[in-house]
Amino acid sequence: MPVLLDLLLTFAKIGMFTFGGGYAMIPLIENTCVEKKKWITHDEMMTVVVIAESTPGPIAINCSTFIGYKKGKLPGAIVSTIGMVLPSFIIIYLISRFLNQFLEITWVVNAFKGIKIAVGILIVDAAIKMIKKMKKTPVQIVLVSVSIILMLAINLFALNISSMVLMLAFAIVGVGVFAVEDILKGESTKR
Repeated sequence: MPVLLDLLLTFAKIGMFTFGGGYAMIPLIENTCVEKKKWITHDEMMTVVVIAESTPGPIAINCSTFIGYKKGKLPGAIVSTIGMVLPSFIIIYLISRFLNQFLEITWVVNAFKGIKIAVGILIVDAAIKMIKKMKKTPVQIVLVSVSIILMLAINLFALNISSMVLMLAFAIVGVGVFAVEDILKGESTKR
């Protein structure tokens, strides 16, 4: 199968059968692109997720664009992005045309309640996999632990603190800590 068609169909399948947004799609993207198709490695996937989270736009679309670019340059990026977006666009368009009638069906309402739970589980699963795969230095363990505790506290106590503020704060702390480590490594090699 030509690469562009493979990218289009792969990301269309991911886009069509994943509910709950980008974070819920990460495990499926990883399973498909890393384990089955071997388009990227686990380390590259972690890097893709970090970059996709740090750049504007939905994380799943950013991931698909990056992977598409890696496999097929600019045409691959375009085709992968279209593949990821098109199924959701069509489904949302159809639902919006018949939303009121759609929400009157009891089993549809119950299905959406179940999907909410499944999405939460998928997001936690993606986070656990990423934590397992990251290099575990004492500094990284402390940063991850403190960020988890802070996020739980913010949610439990309904504090009005944006997750973006936490991300920026931890990015600054991370850059500072790793810059200091690099400086210390440089001084120890000079001796």
